[in-house]
Amino acid sequence: MPIDIVSEVDVGCPADRVFDLITDLGGQDRRLTQSASFKGTTDVSNERAQLGTTYREPGPLGVRNGVVTQFERPTLVTFHQPMTLKLRAGVLDVTIRYLLTPTGAGTHVRRVATLGVPRHLAFLRPAVVRATRIESSRTLAALKRYADANG
Repeated sequence: MPIDIVSEVDVGCPADRVFDLITDLGGQDRRLTQSASFKGTTDVSNERAQLGTTYREPGPLGVRNGVVTQFERPTLVTFHQPMTLKLRAGVLDVTIRYLLTPTGAGTHVRRVATLGVPRHLAFLRPAVVRATRIESSRTLAALKRYADANG
């Protein structure tokens, strides 16, 4: 059964600018530092994401091979990035969806991380949910900081 982890933030710049920041996979390192879960984005097929753009995110537990599956500028972008775990342990199904709502001069950003944990890895579910919740909050805080300062 998939798990949705919702994080939200209000950013002080227009939705089209926030959307451009989220979809700038090639320049992501300008606003998002590495963490225990996130080691960077590589092998990006298009510097500026568009429908069908592919990328890789290697991490300590495995590699996320991602693709942009929805792209509706400036309000919706979805990244499907299943993580192939090390030691052939299986695949965590991960989908990240950003929903942007203009609020006058600013934008409300809702980030929904949907996780599918294989049954044989159910014991890892609490740790995966906790790590995803932390990473989602960190990602939105970095987006807000950067957008508010450079919007």
